[in-house]
Order: sequence, then C-alpha cells, then structure tokens
Amino acid sequence: MGQITLNQITKSFGEVQVIPPLDLQIEDGEFVVFVGPSGCGKSTLLRLIAGLEDVTTGEILIDGNEATRVPPAKRGLAMVFQSYALYPHMSVRKNIAFPLRMAGIDKETQKAKVEAAAKVLNLTDYLERKPGQLSGGQRQRVAIGRAIVREPAAFLFDEPLSNLDAALRVNMRLEISELHNSLETTMIYVTHDQVEAMTMADKIVVLRAGVIEQVGTPLELYHTPRNTFVAGFIGSPKMNFLTGAFAEEYGTDTIGIRPEHLDVSQSEGKWSGVVSVSEHLGSDTFLHVDVNGLPDPVTVRATGEFGVRHGDTVHLTPDTSKIHRFDKQGLRIA
Repeated sequence: MGQITLNQITKSFGEVQVIPPLDLQIEDGEFVVFVGPSGCGKSTLLRLIAGLEDVTTGEILIDGNEATRVPPAKRGLAMVFQSYALYPHMSVRKNIAFPLRMAGIDKETQKAKVEAAAKVLNLTDYLERKPGQLSGGQRQRVAIGRAIVREPAAFLFDEPLSNLDAALRVNMRLEISELHNSLETTMIYVTHDQVEAMTMADKIVVLRAGVIEQVGTPLELYHTPRNTFVAGFIGSPKMNFLTGAFAEEYGTDTIGIRPEHLDVSQSEGKWSGVVSVSEHLGSDTFLHVDVNGLPDPVTVRATGEFGVRHGDTVHLTPDTSKIHRFDKQGLRIA
C-alpha cells in the first residue's frame, strides 16, 4: 500500500511561510510528479512527506495512518536523491544490500533481494564492480536498487536525473517508467523539467510559490490548463500568449495558442511576420516569428522539411478550435 494524504500542510522557516495550507491526495500505485520552477516548493514538499523536514502545521497520513511526527526511517518510504550517495569502497552488491544489513536481515535474504533488484534494473553483470567503474546512469540504477530492496510503500525521487547528460536522461526516464509498471508501487517524482513530467506521470502537480496551481493528468493540463501559468509551463515549446487586438477579436484579454496549433504558410494566412530564428531539428522545425503588434516572437512548430530562414516572411493561421482564452487575472475562460 502507498496512499499518501496531505491535510492542510504548511511549512515555515522562521517568519517566512514557504508552503501555505495545502491539501493533496496521492493514491496507491500512482506515479505523481511535482513540477514547477526553481524555488516553487516541490523539493520541500517531498522532504515533508519523507520526514526530512518538520511540518509546521497540518497532518500527513500514509495508508490512513498518522505519520506527521513519525521519524523518516519508520515511514516505510524510500528516497532517491539527485546525488547517488554510493559508498565508493563497496561493490554494487554491498551498496544495494546496505539498508538490509543495517536492518539486521539475514544474509540469504539479503542475497535474494539484491539479486532480484539487480535483475529488474539490469545490474546483474555489475554486482561485483565498484561505483567508480560504472557510468552515471548505472550508478543511478544502483541508488534505485538500494531503495527497491527495502520494499517501501512509496518511492520518493528528488530530481534524480539532473546529473546525467541528455541521452542518459531519456534512457533513465524510460527505465524508471518501466520500473513503476513492473513494481506497481507509488512513486513521487520531483523535477523542474516539464518534459519529464509529461512523459512519466499518471498525475502532475504544478506548483508555484508553494501553492498547487493545478493537479491532473498530463493531457488534462495540456488541453485544459487552469491559468496562464500552467498553460505556459506545460508543453514544449511553451504556449504563445497574445493580447491587445489579437485577443479582443476573440472577446477576451489574453489568448493562448500552442506552436503546433498554428498553420504556417509562405503565401497566405491570418497574421504575417518575419522569421527571426529557424531551428531545424530533423522531424520538426521551430520558427520564431516577429509579428507586428506583439512584444514577443510567436513560436511555430512546422514540419522538418519547411525550408525558411532568418528574414523570410511567413503567414500564420491559428486553429480556432485550439485557442485558449484567459481573463485579466490569467484564469481560464471555459
């Protein structure tokens, strides 16, 4: 079991409240991602759940049991940090087995659990190596293996892929997702990378200044963002926002349109502009277009074969069924 409930949780450092009263329900077996910009409170919230920070007010329930003042080691949770925190003098086998040894588990049980975890993580051939003989991705898998053998109620990941290069990040995203599917254990994952959030989560929690802006599935947040903050944070490249006469035509203060929902042509369209930057990525081309009357360039997602360059004039036409409307406060208009 791994149901986690936060009831009116707050956290203050001295006179500064970094987490205002907050409620959140995480169901057993869910993969939940906390996402938001730096300083939004996502890591602090994870540490409150883990017990590494004290809750100022409110309560935390784990599987319905009060856990607010329970020490971290007794909460039945396993945390994987950004830093691998492996013992360099120990083999992979001994690193993974370390929490079992500390718990006084017999050697035969230790061996069985370590080898089972190594099999799941494709580490069987590396059990006798030292961490210094492993790649960054392999070391991160060892850290995850050390958490798996504890058979926790939930795994807590604090930006575990931040130290990896781009290719390894993609591979580890897939491996962690596959691990969740095989273990069916609750996972809470903190990241500032919305691509990680969109590709891994069952449910995303978008945070800003300690406040939950929206909770939902990746597609719910993509299609029906509650406000301009969520709309601009979820989706890559981010949503374009247009004001003034562009928005007034649709009867509102601000409209949002995603780069993939703009048709681009070299002959005709609703709005005209000049290409400032053209990013050719193979399958896609991202155009940054200066449109007269707008302070910021409009980003457009075109096919990889769309051959325009800096200085070319293009014409843009939004898919009107995909336009998002927001009021003066930045809240979504249904």
